[in-house]
Amino acid sequence: QVQLVESGGGLVQAGGSLRLSCAASGRTFRSMGWFRQAPGKEREFVALISSGGGSTDYQDSLKGRFTISRDNAKNTVYLQMNSLKPEDTAVYLCAASSGGYYSVRPSAYDYWGQGTQVTVSS
Repeated sequence: QVQLVESGGGLVQAGGSLRLSCAASGRTFRSMGWFRQAPGKEREFVALISSGGGSTDYQDSLKGRFTISRDNAKNTVYLQMNSLKPEDTAVYLCAASSGGYYSVRPSAYDYWGQGTQVTVSS
């Protein structure tokens, strides 16, 4: 059974940091991504990483504050979030594609974690 399990979310003050983890089980994936969804808003792309970690992509507005990485030995992807802002508040979801697509579109991904809540207070 394939599962993606996120952890590391929580409540943090503006300017603080959090590190999210996404542990995959059941199989390995090539590209993996992080998305987020705030109440009443569409799911949006956050970051993406290739199988070896050599290629990464970020939502333009998050570049310089967020860093995606992976540890293939642990089958885990991470999202380091620094200088957090109240507008970063959302449920953060890990995603993986069985087809190995490297894409910023949520529709390219067929495996999703349950999400972890990130709340940034002002």
